[in-house]
Amino acid sequence: MIGQTISHYLVLEKLGEGGMGVVYKAEDNRLKRTVALKFLASSLTSNIEARKCFIHEAQAASALDHPNICTIHEIHETNQGQLFIAMAYYQGETLKEKIAKGPTCLQEALLLVRQIGEGLAKAHDKGIVHRDIKPANLMVVDSRLIKILDFGVAEFHHKSPLSNSGFLVGTPAYMSPEQASGKPVDQRSDIWSVGVVLYELLTANRPFAGENDSRLIDNILHQRPWPLEKFLGAVSAPMQKAVEKMLAKDPQDRYQTLYEFLCDLESFEKHTSSASDTRVMAAPQPAVPSIAILPFVDLSAAKDQEYFCDGLAEEIMSSLARLKGLRVASRNAAFQFKGRNTDILEIGKSLNVQKVLEGSIRKGGNRMRIAVRLINTSDGFLVWADEYERELADIFAIQDDISGAVVTNLQLQLAGACGPGSARHYTENVEAYSHYLRGRFYWNKRTTDSIKSAVRHFEAAIQIDPHYALAYSGLADAHIVLCLYGRVAPAEGMPRAIEAAQRALQIDEWLPEAHISLGCAKAIYQWNWHEAEQAFMRGIELKPDYAGAHHWYAINLLTPLGRFDKAVLEAQRALDLEPFSLAIHAAIGLVYYFSRRYEDAIKYFKQALDKDPDFPANHFFLGQVYVQMARYQEAMDCFQQAMQIDRDNTNMRATYAHAAAASGKTAVARALLEELLTLSKKQYVSAYDIASVYIGLGEKETALSWLEKAADEHAYLLSYLKVDPILDRLREEKPFQTITDKIVGNYSVR
Repeated sequence: MIGQTISHYLVLEKLGEGGMGVVYKAEDNRLKRTVALKFLASSLTSNIEARKCFIHEAQAASALDHPNICTIHEIHETNQGQLFIAMAYYQGETLKEKIAKGPTCLQEALLLVRQIGEGLAKAHDKGIVHRDIKPANLMVVDSRLIKILDFGVAEFHHKSPLSNSGFLVGTPAYMSPEQASGKPVDQRSDIWSVGVVLYELLTANRPFAGENDSRLIDNILHQRPWPLEKFLGAVSAPMQKAVEKMLAKDPQDRYQTLYEFLCDLESFEKHTSSASDTRVMAAPQPAVPSIAILPFVDLSAAKDQEYFCDGLAEEIMSSLARLKGLRVASRNAAFQFKGRNTDILEIGKSLNVQKVLEGSIRKGGNRMRIAVRLINTSDGFLVWADEYERELADIFAIQDDISGAVVTNLQLQLAGACGPGSARHYTENVEAYSHYLRGRFYWNKRTTDSIKSAVRHFEAAIQIDPHYALAYSGLADAHIVLCLYGRVAPAEGMPRAIEAAQRALQIDEWLPEAHISLGCAKAIYQWNWHEAEQAFMRGIELKPDYAGAHHWYAINLLTPLGRFDKAVLEAQRALDLEPFSLAIHAAIGLVYYFSRRYEDAIKYFKQALDKDPDFPANHFFLGQVYVQMARYQEAMDCFQQAMQIDRDNTNMRATYAHAAAASGKTAVARALLEELLTLSKKQYVSAYDIASVYIGLGEKETALSWLEKAADEHAYLLSYLKVDPILDRLREEKPFQTITDKIVGNYSVR
């Protein structure tokens, strides 16, 4: 589709896909404007009822001339009979993206919801029920203007064969009880959905949760939503009453029309506005107190304390993140400003936080001077500042003092939370702690050499303090990553990882990071999927906001087992927690790659590369997608870019050879294969890598022989045997099925 001209539209790129259709960005060659083309799913092209509904909805939506509703240009049909709608293309931020940054202030939330209500009221007047109102379908353009998207093809409110096939129309988290039950719906179902969106804008949380769609729908049908004050503190009674009315289980108990709600909304706006109009406001500030901890600046003469500066900031960050009533920007979010001298107001706007804590460290011998400043992001004014000049042995007390001072100056109410100064440090030995900070510093660099350095420092910390649970957990992660990178044989690295994780849990069974490490090793090395899942679930239970837990659960257990829908949800949860993480962007792309949704995979890999073109994994993963799409030259270009950054990665070289073979460049492939075979005599080269080259060359028997060796060595990538597109050519072979049974077996989950 991309690159084709359909009618007078040149298709440029894919924007998104749903059960009913797919959307592309296109250029209108006649009017020289950018548009969005929404195609009815090809599987529905011959469905007469679906075509009627599509045309009817498009005609109705095109009659909705309202500033808050997406503009429809025309409906057309391809030469193959596939219907599509041409509509306005908007650039902006969806409410889903906005909510991911944190709660929205009351005034702005009311302004946005007013526009949603006014646009939907217009649609309801025309007899149109949207039925898929959710943050992803609501876009903020031109700063404060809302556009309601997906009129026309999102959902059908006619009785059709689709509703008889078990296809659940809508998005479960935003479905009204009647919609979730498959009952007829009217405009009051949209009112429920608007209520969920308002709730989520104000709190950055949904009123109902569930570990899967079935549990979520059960909670929607039977449970009361969490009261707003659970997240916001004091809430006016009229506001709480309005939200409860929108989320009433029985449609008869809700607002009967959006005009009723808009009347109440007007009174809320009057009470929350100051002398200025509520429609003209300063930059929004989240309702929940929020802060970003920037990496501290090294002022030491030798400039060798970067690890200590980063570590101190992270420790304060972790201490404050434990407190209820305070939202703390993640490490990836805050550390993106490291060394950039960015204006505080700009940082506050980017991270949507009210305060920023910055500082500096000057260390000499056993003494240190730490200066800290707490700054308002709304005006750049200093809230609080202090200096600590003490012995290095006082570092734990200083951390607690700084955290306590931040809490005091933010005037937090800490009911039900651990107070400042009670943070757990896991060791009282400053030397062990220093090694741990160095280990984590090198771990965050994520290169082969830095991970090896991390191992040495974690081991040094453990040698000094054998009861240092966090150091054992860090050591487990480091050994796992060295195996994932293909630098260490699984039989060498993974038993060490398991031993370290188990030792961490012997010391502290409540340590979530160690449970996640153990789950990862049990999944990708032992192929003990049941125990691995138990470990992942325990880690997530202990620390639900730990992005790494959701990330590794998604990519190292759910994806290998082919549970792609849940894998996407878990990876997206990780990205919500760490929106600036390139690795998590890559993880979502990989889930789509393994599930054969190649266009979606490309989108995420390119997003990550836009953020950092020097991240080699995303060049590599993008190349893998291109291989499966037979876009071999693009694939090889991507692999070359990746290998220029990560020169010693044998998996990248093997995949390059596989692509070369698949594209007919067998001489290149065989030369690389010979290099890998020679190298394997000196260092670890995964048997899976060798097998992949033989697959590209079409030598199935040899490839299967190497896959059996990969199974014997418990090669990391073989854990993806069930879903790996590279292996598709071998799936009908009996030896392949035997290997599959060995790795995946009959493991199933609830």
